[in-house]
Amino acid sequence: MIIPMKGIEIAFLAVGGLFGTFLRYGITKSPLILGALPVNVLIVNVIGSFILGAFAVLSPQWNLDQKYTLLAAIGFCGSFTTMSSFALESSNMIDNKQYSMIALNVITNVGLSLGAIFGGKALVTAIVSEGLK
Repeated sequence: MIIPMKGIEIAFLAVGGLFGTFLRYGITKSPLILGALPVNVLIVNVIGSFILGAFAVLSPQWNLDQKYTLLAAIGFCGSFTTMSSFALESSNMIDNKQYSMIALNVITNVGLSLGAIFGGKALVTAIVSEGLK
């Protein structure tokens, strides 16, 4: 069931999405290759995951309204990170029979993105805990 959104919720989602989209475009417009591994998408996925991990701790800590989740987590991080570009790059590697590169691409994108989520959570938790002392 789709729940109708209020105008302010749409605005927060749109603003977050707009900023995430433009920032991702700025980072990924010029291909950056490390060896044969494209790293632009890796960079946005890891940064976005870190931000999302940090936000996951800050949001309940600061009792943020749901509209800020629309802005930061869904709007910004959702449009900044890119599963579809990661999948396309991986598919192109398979088409080009770059099997070791596809493995490296999958491991680095998934592994580093998960690590960044945990890193963002851990860093913000440590900062918040230190602030409470």
